[in-house]
Amino acid sequence: MRDPKKTARAAHGKRGPHGSAEVSSDASTDGGYNAGMAVFSYIIGGIIVWSLIGWGLDYLWGTRWIVLAGALLGAVGGFYLSHMHGLTSSRKNADGRHAPSAPSQDGEDNAK
Repeated sequence: MRDPKKTARAAHGKRGPHGSAEVSSDASTDGGYNAGMAVFSYIIGGIIVWSLIGWGLDYLWGTRWIVLAGALLGAVGGFYLSHMHGLTSSRKNADGRHAPSAPSQDGEDNAK
């Protein structure tokens, strides 16, 4: 059951003690895992479905290469779907902006 106070604070855009928006703990802890499983299922599901379609066409037409083309099409299609759903986007900071990928402005990098 949801806590009505937390839901009301989230709906009104209340800020936490450090100025950042409050996020429920269950959504923030396994979001990466859920996104990874969704990408995995899109790609594996695409491979399975399009391989079966290719296998059926191979059986009907007496060929042996369409199943491979179907598997490749399924993998590309699964990755495309996961990208279009925003599951393969770049990392983001806590405030929702993209994390910087360039060297810092002072010329020093933080690589170890």
